[in-house]
Amino acid sequence: MPDVPLSTERVWSLLSEKLRRFVRARVSDEQVAEDVLQETFLRIHARLDSLGDDQRLASWVFQIARNIITDHHRSKAHSPSGFASEMEATADGPDNLNEQTAGWARTLIEQLPDANLAALHLYEIEGLSQQAIADRLNISLSGAKSRIQRGRAKLKTLLHACCTFAHDRRGNIID
Repeated sequence: MPDVPLSTERVWSLLSEKLRRFVRARVSDEQVAEDVLQETFLRIHARLDSLGDDQRLASWVFQIARNIITDHHRSKAHSPSGFASEMEATADGPDNLNEQTAGWARTLIEQLPDANLAALHLYEIEGLSQQAIADRLNISLSGAKSRIQRGRAKLKTLLHACCTFAHDRRGNIID
């Protein structure tokens, strides 16, 4: 980072476009994505003084965004009619349902055995690297990779047990 003092405006100019793309890749609704982006910058503004190392700015900002996105998906998953209303909303919406299916996956991940649950949650939901997962779970890198791979296979089995999917030629879920 240059020696320019950090301000919310400076963070916006440096990272807003990358952050917008990051959020849009993880949130299906454009308006919700904008809300997540605004909430991210509100938290950045409120906590910018707590950032100890300016070199970690980007990772700090993206972690805030990940947390807000996680909160958003969690609140949708726990609302009693969240699944049904999301299905209704997408019936007339875009042809690609990958984002919505990814949101449902969070609930299914929580049904996995403990070893697979922890590794897959850390990788898919929190966005940690496989090495970071190995360090956190105190296992080898190959052990972390195996748990993630087994967790994905079990998640796929759970998804196919509850739902039938139709894919387009690119592999996107369309129905």
